[in-house]
Amino acid sequence: MNDSLPVSARGLVKVYGELVAVDHVDLTVEKGDVFGYLGPNGAGKTTSLRMLLGLIRPTEGSISLFGRDPHVVGAKALDGVAGFVEGPTFYPYLTARWNLRLLAAYDDGAIGGDDKVGGYSHGMRQRLGIAAALLRDPKLLLLDEPTTALDPAGMRDMRDLVRRLASEGITVLLSSHLLGEVEELCNRVAIIRKGRIVYEGQLQDLLATAATGYRLRSPEPDRARALLLNQTGIREVVSADGSLRFQADEDAVAALSIALGQARIGVTALVPETASLEELFLGMTEGEQPGAEEAVA
Repeated sequence: MNDSLPVSARGLVKVYGELVAVDHVDLTVEKGDVFGYLGPNGAGKTTSLRMLLGLIRPTEGSISLFGRDPHVVGAKALDGVAGFVEGPTFYPYLTARWNLRLLAAYDDGAIGGDDKVGGYSHGMRQRLGIAAALLRDPKLLLLDEPTTALDPAGMRDMRDLVRRLASEGITVLLSSHLLGEVEELCNRVAIIRKGRIVYEGQLQDLLATAATGYRLRSPEPDRARALLLNQTGIREVVSADGSLRFQADEDAVAALSIALGQARIGVTALVPETASLEELFLGMTEGEQPGAEEAVA
């Protein structure tokens, strides 16, 4: 394995008739990343992932996996790459052991699991899919909705597994609609909307773009609200859920706390609130409509 980037895609386009499913997408996944790839249904996310793995050919653009283009060198580009898109697929009439043995035979491995896969739940298939991917001793692991149909314990185990794999130097490209999970696991993210990337970069930089808000609770909400409205640097005061929410910088909040004390207005809570990844995601993708991807997936 050379020192090239695990994933480098430039100008990816996929057109189906008059539908543009993916529109000049650039993606860069660096070594050691746990990279979250996010997008609503129909945004072009799954189509992008299929192109990255060589499952469908792009209309335009280039793809490099550790310096190799799967559409030029074929399966050799997937050396050190493993994972699944839209759920793993197995032979349902074979046991888990024989499915894994069959897959391991391609990579000179061996292994277990004696129940026929046809009787597995979707969550059990997800677990088996991870096991199959890890057989290849990957340097890049692509996981599309890996916690789908898992119970809370299974989701916790999956998160722990992703953390462990990342700590062992495996680069992970993770697609998930569970944004809290992405926020907990990923260091970098890309968000796709209507076939175009609307953000790619450090997750912490994205979260830092959100204005810092504050929540104030007081046994005297009317007096507290009146003071807020007359306090310099306090803006966008809103009453909601028994609290007063507002925007301000730290200096204004420090002055507010002094003013509340001087006015002898009781305070039971004065805490900062920053936007979650989910709130930022919805703000970037609002108005998204299912389109090209659902029509062709």
